[in-house]
Amino acid sequence: MAQRFGGKYSPQPQAQDPTGGKAPMGSAQAHPYRGKTRARAGGRVNALFLLPFPFLIGAFFGSPVSLTLKLGTAGLLFLAAWLTREGVLAEEAFDSRAVAKRPAIPRKIFGAIAMGAGLGLAGLAGGSALNAALFAGLGFVLHLAAFGLDPLRDKGVAKGDDLQNDRVAKAVDKAEQHLSEMSDAIRRTGDRQLETRVESFKAVARDMFRTVEADPRDLVAARRYLGVYLLGARDAAEKYAELAARGPQPEARADFDVLLSDLEENFSKKTETLLSDDRSALDVEIEVLRERLDRENL
Repeated sequence: MAQRFGGKYSPQPQAQDPTGGKAPMGSAQAHPYRGKTRARAGGRVNALFLLPFPFLIGAFFGSPVSLTLKLGTAGLLFLAAWLTREGVLAEEAFDSRAVAKRPAIPRKIFGAIAMGAGLGLAGLAGGSALNAALFAGLGFVLHLAAFGLDPLRDKGVAKGDDLQNDRVAKAVDKAEQHLSEMSDAIRRTGDRQLETRVESFKAVARDMFRTVEADPRDLVAARRYLGVYLLGARDAAEKYAELAARGPQPEARADFDVLLSDLEENFSKKTETLLSDDRSALDVEIEVLRERLDRENL
């Protein structure tokens, strides 16, 4: 009977370290793309960066006034494209979190304004104030129709808990920065399998982030994980990347892979503990409420 090959070089290798030994017990890996969605900052956003080039090229084939207007148009369209891309990325980060503050700067709205202003200058370059007004209005409206508004309200933020929610937001932002720097370091090694392992660990770490965001009281218990442990993981990734740049480092790679497995296991267990504590606290609240209702004969 046919049997699928499962060696370490197969598309779906068994859990082994690079030296051929078995992976540590309890090193079940999370799916690296769990919870991920298709990026919104794709073709439509990138196409905006192409719009300024016709005006940029045509600027040098007219009068000085036309040159000035077309260069201004190109500059505003580049600004609109950049603001839109940053706004879309900020909205993705906002949507990925259970608790989030609205972006401090409404970049997509400012991008729509820049788009309208740029197209308005293009209309002036054609010599008509009416065309300029029409182009500006259409550019602004169509941009908002295509990309929408920025998030204008906070999400999941309880009133009166601004200080605690701000602490959680800052801690999660810093933790996300550590994960991003960790990914950048491993990406430099060109080791696709190790990149997948890092993505798996990031998925487990983000489970903890979402748990802390859902109940900011968990921040005290999780602060060491979001800070010290992730900082150490980032430093270890950068050290390994430096070694890998000098040539193959099988022992160092095996040690780093074991570190990732240990981190995954510990982060997963801590997240389960936080959830268990939350359920216990809920049970206590329910029991207290029931006793009060019994005393009042309700």
